[in-house]
Amino acid sequence: MSQQEHPIIVILDGDLAAKHWVLDRPEMTLGREETCDIVIPHRQISRHHLTFKQVQGDQYIIQDHNSKNGTWVNGNRLEGSRPLHDGDEIHVALIVRLRFIGSGITAPVAQELPDVIPTTNASKRLIIDSEARRVFLNGIEVNPPLSLPQYRLLELLYNNAGRICTRDEVVETVWPEAMGEGVSEQAIDALVRRLRDRLAEIDPQGQYVVTVRGHGFRLDNPSL
Repeated sequence: MSQQEHPIIVILDGDLAAKHWVLDRPEMTLGREETCDIVIPHRQISRHHLTFKQVQGDQYIIQDHNSKNGTWVNGNRLEGSRPLHDGDEIHVALIVRLRFIGSGITAPVAQELPDVIPTTNASKRLIIDSEARRVFLNGIEVNPPLSLPQYRLLELLYNNAGRICTRDEVVETVWPEAMGEGVSEQAIDALVRRLRDRLAEIDPQGQYVVTVRGHGFRLDNPSL
């Protein structure tokens, strides 16, 4: 059988990791609706979420259809459409992480795909869109948004996943203007409690902000 050159969309994480689709038609739609060309049955994904379009030669664009939970390309929120390039990483509703593999490779369906990169925060229960300062928990946006101190604390722990952040680090990040005056232990503990309460509004069973007595705090962010 002759081999045709087509781009590939591959899922990078979770139960569907390495599942892929060949973009072998000029226009292919992704969504949770069974009529879509690429079906990902997740409730946070819109029925017709986005479309991959061939515009000329081997050039493709991605277009979001005003989806409720959005699309991100390389960490940037997609507004309308934009060109795709080999290796671009696509987050659909901050739930599913995809990679666009350009048509410079020969890609019949049976071809062995490149190695899937390890799981990242995209497959975690809690996700932060730092550019927009938005927080998602189990695919649901925390709304109303966190206060600035709550967000700063959560972002500090999120960006330092896997290690303990000391109380001094918390003060320096959350109250940088107060470093010379000092912040009480009670103020730090009260902020932690308020942040836990906000996250518990969406996930009452989760224990995301963990106190490590005598050391500080760390983030417990399980996989979906």
